[in-house]
Amino acid sequence: MTPPPASGSPASASPAPGSPSAPSPVSASPVSASPASGSPAPPPLRIGNASGFYGDRFDAVREMLTGGPLDVLTGDYLAELTMLILGRGRLKDPARGYATTFLRQLEEGLGLAHERGVRIVANAGGLNPAGLADAVRELAGKVGVPVRVAHVEGDSLPVPEGFLTANAYLGGAGIAACLRAGADVVVTGRVTDAALVTGPAAAHFGWGPEDHDALAGAVVAGHVLECGTQATGGNYSFFRAHDIRRPGFPVAEIHADGTSVITKHDSTGGVVDLGTVTAQLLYETGGARYAGPDVTARLDTVRLSSDGPDRVRISGVRGEAPPPTLKAGLTRLGGWRNEVVFVLTGLDIEAKARLVRDQFADAFARAGRQPDEVRWELARTDRPDADTEETASALLRLVVRDREPDPVGRALSGAAIELALGSYPGFHVTAPPGKSAPYGVFEAGYVPAGEVEHVAVTPDGTRRTVAHPVRTRPLADVEQPPLPAPLAPGPTRRAPLGRVAGARSGDKGGDANVGVWARDDEAWRWLAHELTVERLRALLPETAGLTVVRHVLPNLRALNFTVHGLLGEGVAAQHRFDPQAKAVGEWLRSRHLDIPVTLLEPEDHV
Repeated sequence: MTPPPASGSPASASPAPGSPSAPSPVSASPVSASPASGSPAPPPLRIGNASGFYGDRFDAVREMLTGGPLDVLTGDYLAELTMLILGRGRLKDPARGYATTFLRQLEEGLGLAHERGVRIVANAGGLNPAGLADAVRELAGKVGVPVRVAHVEGDSLPVPEGFLTANAYLGGAGIAACLRAGADVVVTGRVTDAALVTGPAAAHFGWGPEDHDALAGAVVAGHVLECGTQATGGNYSFFRAHDIRRPGFPVAEIHADGTSVITKHDSTGGVVDLGTVTAQLLYETGGARYAGPDVTARLDTVRLSSDGPDRVRISGVRGEAPPPTLKAGLTRLGGWRNEVVFVLTGLDIEAKARLVRDQFADAFARAGRQPDEVRWELARTDRPDADTEETASALLRLVVRDREPDPVGRALSGAAIELALGSYPGFHVTAPPGKSAPYGVFEAGYVPAGEVEHVAVTPDGTRRTVAHPVRTRPLADVEQPPLPAPLAPGPTRRAPLGRVAGARSGDKGGDANVGVWARDDEAWRWLAHELTVERLRALLPETAGLTVVRHVLPNLRALNFTVHGLLGEGVAAQHRFDPQAKAVGEWLRSRHLDIPVTLLEPEDHV
């Protein structure tokens, strides 16, 4: 990894980014974001992503470093669940607490990045960024690659009694400080996912904390990149129109004004189009204001346009001062859980399910104590007159939780085993019942930004306190925009919503978000009026009794729904069989309603 150009060195004097001899374009000193009149605009900063979660495709680092030109390679390894996993791991070994996969990827990646002049920025430090930085230095010595390593810390908060971890979400300013100090590799703890992009962009273009629009544009690009191949055709509603057997990872070309182009390396699979980018923009977001430590990005100002094959331009993004508080994530052990899945085959499925439930109620009564939570779900996967035993079978799932391990451990497994010869005909389970297992809970909170010390530890060991933005703005809902004119009345046909709309859903703690978008203006005119909160409740009965909020994003022809409490205590608690709400959007698309015939393809209404 060659040193950055000296202060004041013209960008035009450097070889093309990505060439073996090219120095990194992330300048050690700020570059003006607004070139003087007549001066050429600085070239875009090419930022690629090689990880959307801890466990993503291992060879993505090599693929991204060898597949095309890059200036910065990022990796997002931290999710709400990951912090809990790292917290439990740190109990066994206090020296760990970081994503070890990242180190194994760097065994080859350090040399490739050095050859190509690519900086690496990753949040793989988890709960121990200093420890990971030391491990990267040790690895660099073993593989013989000169590397300058920096890390960002300060996100760790005092852990309240009964919790495993407590971390504030930091922004990209610490990353920018490390890169300006000449770092080749920057590892962080809990920063926002978008900070992996805003930090390098701010360092490269010289943005300050008041450059709200430029920062907001980088936040939006970072949000598109953060989940890896979800921006290039993965988990995409209209996947049948593309070859996504092995989608490539995304790249953002960031410009000095914060606009960007989302693309991918030419040699990789998948697709980047208006739909894939729209879907990712809606993923795990809510209203028009998308708040972060650096800036609040206005999602209702985002404009997307095609920039050629596998290229989507993001422009028009406006930013506002960030809120005065930082989001904080806390994890704790919530208790103990267990589950058994009974297979019910053939006739009398409902009666067989009732028998099992009655027998367990009796077993719990005889044990003298029922678990704190007992949840039954019957999935009617069976078909009448089926030609295979599996398609003739339904699944009855029992999930139990308790504050103590015993009521959901031996007591449950013993009761299930004892039914083997004395229950419904054809009794069997998908797997033998096991021991109780601990489950975790993620809780979100907020802390005043001034109470969190954001620190950049530069390659020479200097500790630099990073100032939080001075100007802040409390969050407030935006006024709902006017809806488009409704379609004129006409003939309709009963059909799935997914014939005219895409969707993507996900989780934020115990809440689920469901983004729905139309692919053309006519479908948007219908969708905006048809898919109200009341209609969503009717289509998704599981949302009955829960608070549902609808957000309208006309520029994206999209509606974004937040369903509060659908996921209980969050993914680690596994409250429902789809604990991260990944498929709620596809469930919604499968529901039938009366759709104007003019919006349907010919095969949909013949």
